[in-house]
Amino acid sequence: MPEVRALIMDDSSVMRKILARALRQAGIDPLTVLEAGSGVEALDLLSRNAVDLIVSDINIPCMDGLEFLRQIQTRHAGIPVVVVTTESGAEYVKAAIRAGVQAYLRKPFTADQIKDRVLPLLQNAAAESA
Repeated sequence: MPEVRALIMDDSSVMRKILARALRQAGIDPLTVLEAGSGVEALDLLSRNAVDLIVSDINIPCMDGLEFLRQIQTRHAGIPVVVVTTESGAEYVKAAIRAGVQAYLRKPFTADQIKDRVLPLLQNAAAESA
């Protein structure tokens, strides 16, 4: 697999590290990770860096994950977006899908769940850009 550049957005630095490790355990390697603790920080990183994957929590400070996703929906269409959150209510899932999310994982998650949901998204994105 070619190098993947992932933006991981979560207000917990520990969770960002766990997600990066789970991506590597899922077979996404080599992997470059950009980390953001808020939607504002993530938008800034996206304005300066190209990424192949966005992994985001919903409940984050300054700008929640859904608002972040709405803001990037047109400018960064085609980048696979995965939400990893504790929220499981139908309203959150529907709002995330409307905002362009391709996969929704509930915390706690496993590396196998990451592999099953994320690898196909990356493969599809690579095939579409080829």
